[in-house]
Amino acid sequence: MLNEEIVRDAIVRSVAVVGLAGVALIHVLDAHDTFVATPYKGWLYVGLIAGSLLAAGALVRRNDTRAWAAAGALSLAAFLAFVYSRTVGLPASADDIGNWWEPLGLSSLFVEGSLVALSAAMLSATARVAVPVRSRRAAAEGSLR
Repeated sequence: MLNEEIVRDAIVRSVAVVGLAGVALIHVLDAHDTFVATPYKGWLYVGLIAGSLLAAGALVRRNDTRAWAAAGALSLAAFLAFVYSRTVGLPASADDIGNWWEPLGLSSLFVEGSLVALSAAMLSATARVAVPVRSRRAAAEGSLR
C-alpha cells in the first residue's frame, strides 16, 4: 500500500468511527425518554448503540468489509426507522408522526445518511478492486489448460 493510500484509509476509517460514535451518542441521549415511552424502541436503541460501537471498534483495528457493511446497514436501518416513525408511525408509538424537526432526530439523519454514503462508497471501491483480481485469476487458469 502506498503512503497516500495508507493516509486515505486512516482518514476514511476515522471519519466512520467518529460517525458511528455519533450515532451511538445520539441514541444514548434519547434512550431514557424512549424507554419510558416505548420500551421496545429503547431496546432497539441498545442494539443500535452496541452494533455501532462494535463496528467502530472493528474499523479502528483495520479496513474490514464486514465492518463497513455493518456500519452501512445499521445506519440505513436507523435512518429508515426514523422516516417510518415520522410518516406511518411505529407500533404503540404514533406520537412522533409529523415530528420532523426534533434536533436529535435531524442530527441522527445527518450522521446516519453520511455513514450510509461513506459505507456504500467504500464497499463499492472494494468490489471494483476485487473483480479485476478474480478476472485475472480466471484468465490465468484458463491459459494454463
